[in-house]
Amino acid sequence: MISKSMQQAVAGSSAIRAMFLEGKEMAAKIGVENVYDFSLGNPMTPVPAEYNQAIIDAVQTESSLELHGYMDNAGYPKTRQAVADNLNKRFGTNFEGKHITMTVGAAGALNIVFKTILDPQDEVLALAPYFGEYRGYVANHQGILREVAPNTETFQPDFEDLKNKITEKTKAVIINNPVNPTGVVYSEETIQTIAAIMDEKQKAYGHDIYMVSDEPYRELVYDGNSVPFLTKYYDNTFVTYSFSKSLSIPGERIGYVAVSPSMADCEQSCSALSVANRILGFVNAPSLMQKAVEKAIDATTDVAYYDRNRKLIYDKLTELGFTCAKPQGAFYLFIKSPDADEKKFVETAKKYHILLVGGTTFSCPGFVRLAYCVSYEMIERSLPAFEKLAGEYGLV
Repeated sequence: MISKSMQQAVAGSSAIRAMFLEGKEMAAKIGVENVYDFSLGNPMTPVPAEYNQAIIDAVQTESSLELHGYMDNAGYPKTRQAVADNLNKRFGTNFEGKHITMTVGAAGALNIVFKTILDPQDEVLALAPYFGEYRGYVANHQGILREVAPNTETFQPDFEDLKNKITEKTKAVIINNPVNPTGVVYSEETIQTIAAIMDEKQKAYGHDIYMVSDEPYRELVYDGNSVPFLTKYYDNTFVTYSFSKSLSIPGERIGYVAVSPSMADCEQSCSALSVANRILGFVNAPSLMQKAVEKAIDATTDVAYYDRNRKLIYDKLTELGFTCAKPQGAFYLFIKSPDADEKKFVETAKKYHILLVGGTTFSCPGFVRLAYCVSYEMIERSLPAFEKLAGEYGLV
């Protein structure tokens, strides 16, 4: 029999993936063009040409044994330096290659960070609503996840709740910016306030409290917004990143951890991350993907594609009477459920072949997430269905 912990994990398996699979089954019955699947945050913009060319060049010009062989657990030195140089150029930071560990996506990055900093029963705070997989990542390393309440109108953190939730057991606060599932961007003022609270608390308790910044949507921002780079505001910061969204390569599983050069135990932390990569079974990030991101480090996705989708779906749904905070980044809308039980609303939406994910998945019941990283044409086709859905709840 499988372990008790995995029995629980299987029972609570991702609602997002379950909805995605349900959409596939629905499409097989009624045709894919008649299903409006907004469940999965799967990028839709083409992979940048520079990235594809970098892969071709590496395969054609480098020794196959070297290209596909082992390297240092932290990654290729040239790739790590390329990441450091890119961050320094864009954000005015002072990283060196030694501060970068290449990882198997952001999930791998978060897991090696938690392996590095958590002892059993240490607590990690997550700002709700948050990506549900954080629970599993923290539990993997015998930590305990605690939730900080949001303001459900603005979806900025409740700072008083943050103050109250940080205790002597708190080891880290994880921040996702822009936020999945709301699309909200935490402003510089918000980050400064969080940093000040954490600094005060770590001084009061006499031990380090780490800021863990999860930033796979960093480049996907709209309306002139920008995402504060957190090592500039708080010394004890790990920045975790994935190229999944910025280069439209979620299946390639490539990312990194950047350790603040001002971290109290910077050198030891960098060494621990490298060892964690190995002992957690990743060993190292994929070699070919490291080569590709090194050469295509300045490539970007087509943000205008998502912005066009954002404007269409937000404007139409609010016109129909739905309520949601206007997203400033990522590619999600977080819609207030017109039914007090958002699960019932999700089921009602299925009647019109609309697939949404309930907010309970993100520890914020009463809302649903809509991922608009789909084709513009699908959004257009879905609008009559949304109008019928709104009508069922008397919104129009």
